[in-house]
Amino acid sequence: MKQRVTLHDKTFEVMIPAEEIDKAVAKVAEQLNNDYADCKETPIFVGVLSGSYMFLADLVRKTTFNNEITFVKISSYEGTQSTGEIKQKLGIDFDIEGRDIIIVEDIVETGHSINHMLNYIRSLNPRSVEVCTLFFKPEKYLYDIPIKYRALEIGNEFIVGYGLDYDQIGRNLKDIYVLAND
Repeated sequence: MKQRVTLHDKTFEVMIPAEEIDKAVAKVAEQLNNDYADCKETPIFVGVLSGSYMFLADLVRKTTFNNEITFVKISSYEGTQSTGEIKQKLGIDFDIEGRDIIIVEDIVETGHSINHMLNYIRSLNPRSVEVCTLFFKPEKYLYDIPIKYRALEIGNEFIVGYGLDYDQIGRNLKDIYVLAND
């Protein structure tokens, strides 16, 4: 029987163990190390709060190039559903013009949040912008925006753990959990 947790009113079971997540993060870090090894300017990771913090922390520990880190905060979820409305609560407070930016997301589903983030970041005139996500849901993705760095692709499951939450809890779980089917 798979390990289970109860968060609020729902029961979840392990879908992806921590070891598998770590291997996927290492693979993405290797891609980034290859692509950003020879940058003249120090690239900036822009973590999208709150879900990306755990992924970003593990990811940058596996990078071998100098980098900076900053955070933005947006929200689009209530419970287990996206509202489709993006609210920006915290932005970049320094000049990124001419810099290489790597937006780090916990999960890219419909793409509304990433589209919002790209428009916001591009308005600040960076040299380049790429997207790095822990999870990508290709079946739900509505945009043609390329997601260059994808750690894992999943289906349409609602997941929690490793930074992702259900009504603000469950972020601390080291594994990824999915709603139990019973």
